[in-house]
Amino acid sequence: MKKWLYIASLSYIFATSISIQASDKIAVVNVSSIFQQHPQRAVVAKQLENEFNERATEIQSMENDLQTKMKRLQRDGSTMKASERIALEKVVMEQRDILSDKAQTFEHDSRRRQTEERDKILNYIQDGVRQIATKENYDVVIDTNAVAYVNNAKDITNDVLKQVKK
Repeated sequence: MKKWLYIASLSYIFATSISIQASDKIAVVNVSSIFQQHPQRAVVAKQLENEFNERATEIQSMENDLQTKMKRLQRDGSTMKASERIALEKVVMEQRDILSDKAQTFEHDSRRRQTEERDKILNYIQDGVRQIATKENYDVVIDTNAVAYVNNAKDITNDVLKQVKK
C-alpha cells in the first residue's frame, strides 16, 4: 500500500511539473544578430578607433624606426667599427624591448576597452529582451545560438531590435 501511494504521489508530481512546463511561454532571440545591427556598434567602433589611433601611430612609427636600424645593422654591420656595431645592436635590442612592451600594453588596453563597450551594448540588448519578455509575458527567452531546436517558440528578435533602436 505504501509503495502504491508513493508511486501515485510521484506520478502526480511528475504530471504537474510537465503541465507547468508545457504552459510556459517560450521565446527565442538572436542576440548576435541584434548586436550586429545595433546602431551604437558603429559609433563605438569609431570612438575606439579614435581613442587608440594616436598610440597605434606611435607604435607603427617605432616599428618602422626599429626596422630601419635593423636593416642598417644587417647591411653595414660587417663594415662598421666594432664599437659602433655594438652600440647599434644595443640600441636595437632596447628599442625592440620598448616596442614589445608598448605593443603588449596597447593590445591589452584595446582589448579591455572593446570588451567594456561590447558589454555595455550587450547589457542594453539584455534590458530590451527583458522589457519585451515582460510586456509579452514570456516565461523563458532563449538565445537562438544556444539551442539546437525549439518547437512553438516565438522569435522576438525583431521586437527586441526595435526596442533597442529607440
